[in-house]
Amino acid sequence: MRVACLDLRDAASIELAIEARDTLVLNCAAFTDVDGAEQREADATAINGAGVGALAARCKQVGALLVHYSTDYVFDGQATTPYRVDHPRAPLNAYGRSKAVGEELLEASGAQYLLIRTSWLYAPWGKNFVLTMRGLMAQKPEITVVNDQVGRPTSAHYLAERTLALVDRNARGTFHVTNGGQCSWHDFAAAIASHEYSKCRVLPCTSAEFVRPAKRPAYSVLDLSKTDALLGASLDWRESLHAVLRLL
Repeated sequence: MRVACLDLRDAASIELAIEARDTLVLNCAAFTDVDGAEQREADATAINGAGVGALAARCKQVGALLVHYSTDYVFDGQATTPYRVDHPRAPLNAYGRSKAVGEELLEASGAQYLLIRTSWLYAPWGKNFVLTMRGLMAQKPEITVVNDQVGRPTSAHYLAERTLALVDRNARGTFHVTNGGQCSWHDFAAAIASHEYSKCRVLPCTSAEFVRPAKRPAYSVLDLSKTDALLGASLDWRESLHAVLRLL
């Protein structure tokens, strides 16, 4: 395995990073600042859109499989049942639009690809909802979290495991990989507080009461049936959350 740092806005960087002998490329690079993308959509699209297209072109040239990650934010949030892999894209915000461009260019590239959409990603490291909530709960007697956005939390550890399993099964095309079950952000925060035995009260609010620069989908639950049929039932989000919190 070789790890390469590259600038997806620079074709020369991509060409140097991906060698003729490479057979598998996992792209973990992305512009992920959802709110920041509202002011920097061109930058987000250059990385999440055009950059992915250039990466796919290079992978096609050398004959490598490209594994690329996308997001639930390519959908509009208006559904009432989980979004299937072939549901039309209709993003609500700049970040979602930039990721949708990347998906479209990947699909049109002619490269072998495994496109994995995921959602509400967290880990024991970096900047994410779980670590943010733990920090706030340690400092405040109460916090307020939106309860009208519903999705599927996903542990980065679990995402990595399912990705490798899909690669081992020679999966191609688009798959959804998240933990099983669904919840609101408020439910998610309450589960964190419960596990941590926190005395902090977790209060619900609406998205209208917690305005952010980028509009979020109200419902972004991804359908897992295609992945589950190949790999078995997805692990419930509560189990992965507990595993991650134990590491902290």
